[in-house]
Amino acid sequence: MNARTATRTAPPGALGRFRAWRREHARALVSSLGRFLHRPLGTALTVAVMALALALPLGLGLALANVERLAGGWQAPQAIAVFLRPDVDAAAAARVAETVRARADVESVRMQTPEEGLADFRELTDTAPSLALLEGNPLPFVLHAEPRLAEGDDGARLAAALRALPEVEQVQHDAAWRQRLAAWLRFLRRLAWVLAAALAAGALAVVFNTVRLEIGGRREEIAVLQQLGATDGFVRRPFVYLGAWYGAAAGLAALALIAAAGLALRGPLSDLARSYASGFTLAGPDAAQTGLVLSSATLLGWLGAWLATGHHLRQTRPTDL
Repeated sequence: MNARTATRTAPPGALGRFRAWRREHARALVSSLGRFLHRPLGTALTVAVMALALALPLGLGLALANVERLAGGWQAPQAIAVFLRPDVDAAAAARVAETVRARADVESVRMQTPEEGLADFRELTDTAPSLALLEGNPLPFVLHAEPRLAEGDDGARLAAALRALPEVEQVQHDAAWRQRLAAWLRFLRRLAWVLAAALAAGALAVVFNTVRLEIGGRREEIAVLQQLGATDGFVRRPFVYLGAWYGAAAGLAALALIAAAGLALRGPLSDLARSYASGFTLAGPDAAQTGLVLSSATLLGWLGAWLATGHHLRQTRPTDL
């Protein structure tokens, strides 16, 4: 045996094994794509079911994110509106503002005059002709106190202290509303996670059953490969890629459904927001969320196919995997 023959028969090195591994995975990836496209109707139905299962929790999560954005800082301390009595004049209102500003639990105080309040009321309503009939300005001075609160303090004690001032007619404090809103959002976030887990399990079952049927149609081919010494990894490889194709396509379809729903709702929501003098618009998934949805859906399809092939391999012969 000469040196050239010995070189040809020598076992491949690490680089050769890596190239062979890469060729096998590329071949399995392409062949699984061919099988994915081989039955378009069945594939479309499977992808549609998975897409709906993925789109429902995704849509709920995006809706919650938009509600939180619309609430606009509801977790942060909100200004407390202090309505003074109608008989309090400008000098007395200024003294009350200084008293409130001197408190350690108050960050800042802004005083709104009756004229400013009336101008704002005219801008926000269509009652200008009716306001013109008034002989005077019935609105009082209003102090907007921005609280400086410690962690866990909702401003209720500050509101009670301001309410006790003799010049104060009414105090408007929205802490209870913010607490209820926070509780609802926590509940809906937990509901979204529960719904996502349940529907992800359903999508996993769809991929499992689809790949199991594919394995059943190729049972004899798999048996021959096993008789020839094919490893479990070699047998499993095209099926897990097939499941990954199902998952990736379902993720894309779910994002398309969310985009279509956003387009359908954007116009009416913009009209509603304009009626409240707001420029709020729906926000869809950003690039990071889109990548997370696609990678999670692909992983979900891969896992379902891996479980299906593992179940078949355990039934046909023992495996160390």
